[in-house]
Amino acid sequence: MSSRKIRCTISFAILILLTVFVLCMNIFIGSADIQFSDVMKIIFSDSANDTAANILLKIRIPRALAAMILGGSLALSGYLLQTFFHNPIAGPFVLGVSSGAKLTVALVMIFAASRFLTINSAVMIIAAFVGSLLSLGFVLAVSHKVQRMSMLVVCGVMISYICSAITDFVVTFAEDSDIVNLHNWSMGTFSGTTMDNVKVMAVVVFISFIGTFLLSKPIGAYRLGENYAQNLGVKIKPLRVALILLSGLFSACVTAFAGPVSFVGIAVPHIIRAMFKTSKPIVLIPACFLGGSVFCMVCDMIARTAFAPTELSISTVTAIFGAPVVIIVMLHGKKGEI
Repeated sequence: MSSRKIRCTISFAILILLTVFVLCMNIFIGSADIQFSDVMKIIFSDSANDTAANILLKIRIPRALAAMILGGSLALSGYLLQTFFHNPIAGPFVLGVSSGAKLTVALVMIFAASRFLTINSAVMIIAAFVGSLLSLGFVLAVSHKVQRMSMLVVCGVMISYICSAITDFVVTFAEDSDIVNLHNWSMGTFSGTTMDNVKVMAVVVFISFIGTFLLSKPIGAYRLGENYAQNLGVKIKPLRVALILLSGLFSACVTAFAGPVSFVGIAVPHIIRAMFKTSKPIVLIPACFLGGSVFCMVCDMIARTAFAPTELSISTVTAIFGAPVVIIVMLHGKKGEI
């Protein structure tokens, strides 16, 4: 076995062990002290009426699973956008994709609330997906007009500010009771997640992940240049459409359930590349998902326990750990790449 394969095997083993370990830590650690033996009894027996059981089954476990699934989604969304734009700091938050999804979801939430309607997970995901595609469409239109990728990032940031400003303007006219929920959601949080939400996001993310993994070989060729990919028989336009749709779907699922979460999509792919020392999509796609899961679960655990009972927004913590990675990437980026 070559040294590269050994490195990949060890790195995957570390990521899998970290995912399981951090998931267990999220379940066990909290403001309410629940013994390990009680956790085992609750998980493997029928004691749902107990207070500890309600805390675990209705709060901690759904939240931990949501952080794991959505964290992986954000990392993959960022990886696909970085591949699409050939830009190391492209990501759903930087390019305004998350803000576009946030705007459409806020509009749907306010519209429904004002008419005493209830909205389900499917409506939230569709609304976020539409917002993501609108933002991505604008970025794509701009990308054909600018020569430097740095200008593309600036345009993405401006889109983010515009969408956020419109969202804040719309929220002003919402009912007082809805403003609190919208504000908490718009800051990014995994709290309030139910098992029904987890089931929906798991299905959406699993289908999107399979679609992404099946594109591993075309993505690998696309990374080396469009002409090279075309010579290998890759159809560029369908591939570009697939990359946009999949990255938009990943980002939309996160925004619909947790609100906008910053820097995960940018930082994690670079951490994973440094860890695995490879650029092969067939390795990076599952690795990015696991890395994003670990990153988000750790950040969420810090967000809810560091200053308990006060809870930080997830974006606050992810920015603290993710922004330095982006700075390092920019400082070490090749000339003209960023």
